[in-house]
Amino acid sequence: MMRNRPASTLRRPLAASVLVGAVGLLASASPAMAGFKDCSTFLGIPAPAPILQGNIGSPIEGMVVDRSGRLWVTDLLGGKIIRFDRPGASGTVVATIPGGGGGALELLPDGTVIVGSGADPRVLFGDVLKPGAISTVDPVTGTLTPLAKGFSAANGFAVTRDGTIFATNDFASLIGKRAPDGTITTKWASLPSANGAALDKAQKYLYVSRTFFAPGVTRIPIDNPSKPERVLTLQGTDVFAAPDGLTLDSKDRPIVPTNNAGEIIRIDAPEKACRLAKGLPNSSVVAYGKGSVGFSKGRLFRAGFDGKVYEVPAAFDPGA
Repeated sequence: MMRNRPASTLRRPLAASVLVGAVGLLASASPAMAGFKDCSTFLGIPAPAPILQGNIGSPIEGMVVDRSGRLWVTDLLGGKIIRFDRPGASGTVVATIPGGGGGALELLPDGTVIVGSGADPRVLFGDVLKPGAISTVDPVTGTLTPLAKGFSAANGFAVTRDGTIFATNDFASLIGKRAPDGTITTKWASLPSANGAALDKAQKYLYVSRTFFAPGVTRIPIDNPSKPERVLTLQGTDVFAAPDGLTLDSKDRPIVPTNNAGEIIRIDAPEKACRLAKGLPNSSVVAYGKGSVGFSKGRLFRAGFDGKVYEVPAAFDPGA
């Protein structure tokens, strides 16, 4: 059961329900996936199956692990920001986004948690309406402090070492940027259906999934965002897989969850991918742990529109 701080009754935004329903409809209408070759074994020994570590009972959009090894997620429908202090524990509602529609989560360089808002039907017209906003989250009081607004959406975040924030929208095209001095660039880059966001170690590239338009994964040069480079383009029935909120392992290989295919895939080289896990439909985001306790460093966690958080042992990477 999830613990809740005292709060007024919250409405479930119809907006977010429509978006979740759209993904579910696509899944039910999609043909069977061709799938990827299996890479979940080591020396011929199969990795353990994914392990359930948490459940909020509502679709999850964003996820991040803080420096203390606590895992945070956003409730797409109700706008709740929920924290799990250790695997298997009940979740605690830390804050609620006014109007609902929880988006991405990420950490600033000092460890502060940031959250995206505006994950509702306005994102369908996000490039015009620009509903996406970012706030910091006080882990003790639950206070949300506005940090930036005017983005097409805030469905995916990546933060550089100097505090630059990139924000994506899987239902539109504009990728926004907030500079450390607070300057907002609404159109830093344009890529249809860019979703999720992750930076390589050298911070030369921003990696994004392409969920609905020409599905796959792209990397965007930070110094030349008008020249995106495709890393993976799904073919055949795999075009219905719906890649979502990705991360990178210690070798800068993208680890990508898929909504409809229910697989967690790893891209080993351009246009070469393999499957780390299957049987996890509605997967929306993956993230590696941090610290030495709780959701610790090296362990990969997956969250989804099924409201569940799983550990994916096959993706364990002590350097991630």
